[in-house]
Amino acid sequence: MVTTSLFWMSLSYFQSEERTKAQGRLSLFRSTVLSELERFSHLTYVLARDPFVIETAQGAGTARLNRRFAAFARQSGLDAIYLMRRDGVTIAASNSGQPGSFVGQDYSFRPYFLDAIAGRQGRFYGIGATTGLPGYFIADSVRDSAGEVIGVVAIKLDLSKLEASWSEAGEQVFLANRAGVVLLSSTPQWRYRALRALSPEQEQAIRKSRQFPGQPLDPLDWTPLEGAWAQIGGVPRIHLTANDLPHGWELHYFASDDRAVTRSLLVSAVVPILAALVFIFSQLRRTNRIGAALQRSVAEEAQLRQANERLAIEIEERKLTERQLKRTQGELERASRLAALGQLAASVTHELGQPLAAIRNHLAAAEMNNGISQKVAPRISALVDRMEGITRQLKFFARTDNEGFREVDLRQAMQAALELVEPNIRQVEAEVTLEAPDYPVVVRGDQLRLEQVMTNLLRNAMDALDDSSERRILVRIGMAEQTGWFEVRDSGHGLGNAALSDLQEPFFTTRESGRGMGLGLAISGNIVKEHHGRITARNADAGGAVFRVEIPLAHTEEEEAAE
Repeated sequence: MVTTSLFWMSLSYFQSEERTKAQGRLSLFRSTVLSELERFSHLTYVLARDPFVIETAQGAGTARLNRRFAAFARQSGLDAIYLMRRDGVTIAASNSGQPGSFVGQDYSFRPYFLDAIAGRQGRFYGIGATTGLPGYFIADSVRDSAGEVIGVVAIKLDLSKLEASWSEAGEQVFLANRAGVVLLSSTPQWRYRALRALSPEQEQAIRKSRQFPGQPLDPLDWTPLEGAWAQIGGVPRIHLTANDLPHGWELHYFASDDRAVTRSLLVSAVVPILAALVFIFSQLRRTNRIGAALQRSVAEEAQLRQANERLAIEIEERKLTERQLKRTQGELERASRLAALGQLAASVTHELGQPLAAIRNHLAAAEMNNGISQKVAPRISALVDRMEGITRQLKFFARTDNEGFREVDLRQAMQAALELVEPNIRQVEAEVTLEAPDYPVVVRGDQLRLEQVMTNLLRNAMDALDDSSERRILVRIGMAEQTGWFEVRDSGHGLGNAALSDLQEPFFTTRESGRGMGLGLAISGNIVKEHHGRITARNADAGGAVFRVEIPLAHTEEEEAAE
């Protein structure tokens, strides 16, 4: 009777310890799940405002955006990034041209698409309708300059690494959604099993969204018991849940109490030995030594457990500090752009005041005439174009560049820049001549940023041709001893008395109001400086201006790094 009572008392105590340990493990797994779900939560918001995404959604070519998406997905570890039209058909994707590509697929039935079209961020977990692979989807609406929804950009995250980490650690864990369907599990046989019977409404919603195609959603072999216990697979286990996850998801953790039973049996077995030693005087000292040794063992185990707990806390704190440091570094890199953006606000407000007032007047006149006349409509269109031109350059200050430098052929970069401004060239009816060598001119840098410099210089050259009867632009590319260079020469009015330092000053412009805010050369100067290069400007002998950019060759930077 005494031995039995001691066994149950010690078992209750040791099981309490096991539950405490299990609670700690559950908290760790919960934090990991939350981290994975929120790690890319803001990426779709940023992508929805990317100029390349907006231009493609408005009908531009998709080849360049496909490459851009593929680079983003590869560097960030995402399963896929893709852009859909308003009707749900995918027009650009990171897996374009690959087997199982999303391009051409209709995802208008997916809840994340419907939420994004409605103006909310869409989130959804399900089996891919195209690839058949499960993933977590996040989506945001893409809007034009007037705020109208013109498409949806989405990303797909692969959460299978969570399952792998649980399985490798020998844990029994699964993540279930609000309906009680197991989404992720350390035991593959539990995945896509239902914890409880699904209602007709839940079954209809699953079928409509094609969340689990081909899965029977059979019941899971488990029974919740009283207290923190459950029987799963016919075996009773300590059972703890975390139900404060997004989307009403629940994380279930199961732990064995075998160690508690073993320790309880050990404790209950000591009592008869001690009782027998009471009657045997000769064994008293030995009994005392055994008791003391047992106490020291318990104390050492407690100290070791405390040391392990402190070490785990310290490791987690260091990881948290490292993550905070990385976030701080990213925020600091955006600080200068955000500061400039604050300075732009007053100027933008002033520049937009008159066009907005004019728009309101024209619209009022149109309403009085019971419709928009053929004369008023072009005026409104021109004013809107003017507003877009004023605000366009602000987008450059919202970029975050964490991409490493690579080898870039200036000829390819210039060709991409010329393709980008081709509509502007046709509009101003300019004659563009490209003089480039028949061998690569390779520098080390960020191709997109260098293309941005080239685009700014080309657009400045086209603006300079407005008042010229002869409209010619000469683009030259070459290589010096240690640098690659390119020049943009126009036949316009030239620099006048302005110095390059003035032209690179933010908000300095020689154009009339509404034709730009003087940010192009300021942005270009910063980019060239990041590439350890230099930019110069001069008046051409035959009239017009010449802008020259020099960037160190790729092999030159490699040799300096080696030294």
